[in-house]
Amino acid sequence: MPAERSNQIEEFLAASGWGGARRAPLPGDASTRRYERVALNGRIAMLMDQPQAAETPAAPGSATPEERRKLGYNAVARLAGADCGRFIAASNYLRAQGLSAPQVLAADVKQGFILIEDLGDALFADVVGGGNELELYRAAADVLAQLHADRAPAKLGTDKELHAYDETAQLAEIDLLTDWFMPVTLGRAATDAEVSEHRDLWRAALASLKQDPVFVHRDYHAQNLLWLPDRKGAARVGLIDFQDAVAGSKAYDLISLIEDARRDVDPAIAKATAERYLEAMREQGTPLNETEFAGQMAVMAAQRNAKIVGIFARLFKRDGKPRYLALLPRVWGHLNRDLEHPAMTGLRAWYDRVIPREKRGAPEGVMA
Repeated sequence: MPAERSNQIEEFLAASGWGGARRAPLPGDASTRRYERVALNGRIAMLMDQPQAAETPAAPGSATPEERRKLGYNAVARLAGADCGRFIAASNYLRAQGLSAPQVLAADVKQGFILIEDLGDALFADVVGGGNELELYRAAADVLAQLHADRAPAKLGTDKELHAYDETAQLAEIDLLTDWFMPVTLGRAATDAEVSEHRDLWRAALASLKQDPVFVHRDYHAQNLLWLPDRKGAARVGLIDFQDAVAGSKAYDLISLIEDARRDVDPAIAKATAERYLEAMREQGTPLNETEFAGQMAVMAAQRNAKIVGIFARLFKRDGKPRYLALLPRVWGHLNRDLEHPAMTGLRAWYDRVIPREKRGAPEGVMA
C-alpha cells in the first residue's frame, strides 16, 4: 500500500476515535476493495478501503442501453458498487429489515473509508461441515424470503437508486461468454451471426422473468455469508459484499446460493434449500407459483452461469488471473444442467452446436 494511503487511513481512524489501533490486512479478492481488521482497547472493527473514482460514469440504471453495451454492464456496475455511499445505504436498508448487515461505525465517503462492525470469521464456506449444512442453508433461504416479502425499494436511503437488473444488463452479461470464453477456449472469435442468435435466444428466455423486482444481493454465496448462531432467526446469517445490489428476480440470489461457483453444494441440500425458500414465502403470505418459479430459476441460473463463464475467462485473459480457470468445470456443470430445462431448449441447441461439450471447461494447456 502506498505510504500516502496508509497515512490517510491513520488520519481517518484517529478522527473516528480509533487512533493508534492495530491494523491487520485481510486477503483480497477480484475487486479493488481492501479490508483490514482494526483493534483498540478490546474493541474490534473492520476497515473497508475503497478508493473512489474521480468521476463515476453513469450507473447501471441510468446508463443508456448503448452506453451499457459500449462500456460493458459489469464495468459500469462495478464502478457503481465502488461508491462507498451505496454500501452504507445498502447496509442501512438491510439492517432496517432486521437482517445482519454490519453496522457502519464511521465513514469518509469522499476518501473511500468505512469503519464497520466486525461480524467475525465464520464464513459459511469455512464452517459448513459436521452435519450443519442444511441448517445454514435453510437460514440463508429464510433471509431471502424475508427480503422478498416486499417489492424492491426505488431508492436506498434518500439518494441511492437501486438500479434495475434488466434485460439490457442481462444481455450485456451473456455477451461476456461469446466475447471472452469462446476466443480463449475455441481459439476463434464468435461470428456476428452466432452473437446475434445467442442474444435473440436469451432475449426470448429472459422474457419469463417479468415480475415485481426485489432486492438482489447479487453475490449471495457461501463466501459472503457468515454464521452468527447467537442471533435469532434470519439474523443468524451475516451479510457482506452487498454493494452491487440491484432490483431483480427472486430467483437470482437463491441460484447464487445453491449453484455456487466456488464450492459444491450437495444436490439434496440444494433441493431442500429451494423448498425451504418456497415454504417460507408461503408462511409469510407471499406464496409463489412453484411451476413458474422453477422455470424462472432455470433461466436465471443459466444466465448467471453463462456470465460467470465469461467473467472467469476474462479474469484469465485480460487480468492475468489464471486461478479462476480451475472453477470453470464446476460452473459449466451447473450450466449444462440448467440448459436441460424445457425453457432452455433453443439455447441448449445453440450451445450444443457452437461450443462442443469437450470444450466446456478450463482451456487446454493452461495452468490454473
